[in-house]
This record gives sequence, C-alpha cells and structure tokens, in this order.
Amino acid sequence: MENYGTILLVEDDTSLAQWVAEYLNNQGYQTQVCSRGDLAISEVKKINPDLVLLDIMLPGLDGISVCRALRQFFQKPILMMTAKDEEMDEVIGLEVGASDYIIKPVRPRALLARIKSALRTNADVTIATNETASLNVGKLTIETDSRKVILDSKEIQVSTSEYLLLTFLAENAGKVLSRDAVFKATKGREYDGLDRSVDVLISALRKKFNDDPQNPEKIKTIWGKGYLMVPSAW
Repeated sequence: MENYGTILLVEDDTSLAQWVAEYLNNQGYQTQVCSRGDLAISEVKKINPDLVLLDIMLPGLDGISVCRALRQFFQKPILMMTAKDEEMDEVIGLEVGASDYIIKPVRPRALLARIKSALRTNADVTIATNETASLNVGKLTIETDSRKVILDSKEIQVSTSEYLLLTFLAENAGKVLSRDAVFKATKGREYDGLDRSVDVLISALRKKFNDDPQNPEKIKTIWGKGYLMVPSAW
C-alpha cells in the first residue's frame, strides 16, 4: 500500500486512539500514537510527522499548550480534536496555531477529509513559497521564503493559519474575496455554512495589525460578499 505520510496521533483515550490509528493506517498513512501531552513535543522532534492529530484534553500537558509549543519549531499541519460545541476550544486552538479542527465524536470520513485537505493546503503553500520571494502591500511585507510578516520594519508574529489567510488576502489585495474562496484557499475545502474559523482568524489579524474591529480599515468585511484587504490602508 502506498504511504501518504506520517501522522502523530496524540490521544489518551486508548480505544479511540486504536481505531483511529487502524483506520488511518488502512487509508495509507503511517500512524504513531502518543498518549500524553508532555511527551508529544519530543515525539514530534523525533519523528517529524507530516501532520499532528491533537486532542485537547490530555494528561501531562493540555493540547492547547502542546500546540503553542509545537508552533515554535513545527510548521506542518496540526489538526485539533475538540469536544462537541466547545466553541472556545476551537477559537483558542486557532489562535495558538492549529491548522484546523474536528469535533468529537470523530466521524471517519470527515476526519480523513480534513487530513487530506490540511496536507494538500500545506503542499500548495510550500510550492507557492518556492515561486515567490515576497509579497508587498503598502508597508506590509510577507517574506514567503521565511514566512516572516513585517509591517513598518517591525516583525509581526502570526500562526500558520493566520499566515495562510494573510498571504491569500495580500495576493488578492483590492479584490473582494468570498467566504467560499477563502475556505478553499486556506482550508482546502468548501465552506459548510457553520465553520467560524475564518472569522476567528480575521479577528486575530485585525488585533495584531491594530485594525479597529468596530470600524476596520485594513481588512474589511463586505457583508453578504466576503473580505477585502484595502491596499491604501497599509
């Protein structure tokens, strides 16, 4: 069977971890399991997986803290598993650098779809990075080789998900981008009508760039149409 990549599953529920690992292995992924948050960071350094599937509630160190620590050195996709209707977990996870999330109870096909889209999006970003040295919008510079974001000569720290969104907006500065277009470009899938992750990321970017959330000038929400990066505001 073809190997589509290595996945590190960080999950302390033994039965859940076993069936998820077996399912993913059957789908062509090489899956390794870690049952503690405080061991996950060293495990990632050891095996350098193509994707981390990370539960939030973990012994030793919670998933949010693990994700935050991983983002200091690991730029590949991190897919978080959150309890149903725990919206705050989703928001915090995205803010600390999660690529996407899936809500428990885990549905096999939905999980596989999220994994494939996260890996595909990451591959697309790598290709684009190799093609373009930097993007410039006003005083904003995005160095795509190093993934540095600079405004007025000051480096702004952004998560991987924020970087993907900001880059897509910058590539299309001056154009109104529909929610569907943003989801396809940054998540590798269509908008399902419920997912708030892009709204969370837009809000986080506005905060980092001092864009008034009540009256934003740099990244506008065009009601009923989508989002607009305003070149003259940068």
